[in-house]
Amino acid sequence: MGIVSPVVGVVRFWPAVIVPAVFAALFGPWVGGTGAAIGIFLSDMTFGHQIALLSLFAGVPSNFLGFFIVGYIANKKLRWKHLGLGILGAIIVTALVGYVYYINMITLDIFLIFIVIALLSCLIIIAAGIKFPEWKGFELGSVLGLAFGSAWIGTTLVIYSLFFPLPLTFEPYTKNAPFYAGVLWMVWTFCSEIPFMTILGPPILEACYRAVPSIKKAGK
Repeated sequence: MGIVSPVVGVVRFWPAVIVPAVFAALFGPWVGGTGAAIGIFLSDMTFGHQIALLSLFAGVPSNFLGFFIVGYIANKKLRWKHLGLGILGAIIVTALVGYVYYINMITLDIFLIFIVIALLSCLIIIAAGIKFPEWKGFELGSVLGLAFGSAWIGTTLVIYSLFFPLPLTFEPYTKNAPFYAGVLWMVWTFCSEIPFMTILGPPILEACYRAVPSIKKAGK
């Protein structure tokens, strides 16, 4: 179960994000994406906001898209030009963190934490490219997948608020949420989840490969 953020409403702190990321890397994009989509819908309807339309519009597609990307890229043989996409994505997130701080949407301590996390994503991709090439695909897939998924959440929550009220925990943005609220929701989602994927993913996957060698993809 996620923890509801006191800053951004029911966009939750979600350490369990590592589970669909690992499944996507082990069993492919369709397993990862479908499992994540079903999981977030069940979570939303049991522990979350319990609004099916909101979950189907924002949470379900974002999770499917994000973890489909993770599974699609995780076992690809990549070059530095491909890793550059992940680095660019992390830099964009860093810029967006600066933006929400500039407009006084987050405090200095949250700003510093988010900046460190976003920059750490860049460093992890670079480190994977130099020292741990077997994890290049997973790290790049994690950053790009979560970036796209987070962008979907931020965008669709704003669109949803134009037609239907968001849960009260989104106050003061329950109706007609501004653009910068969507940016904040995107930044929170990315920065609160990416460390679990990029840091915990490789050792968990390595343990899985050691336990069941047959699930290891060729070339890993």
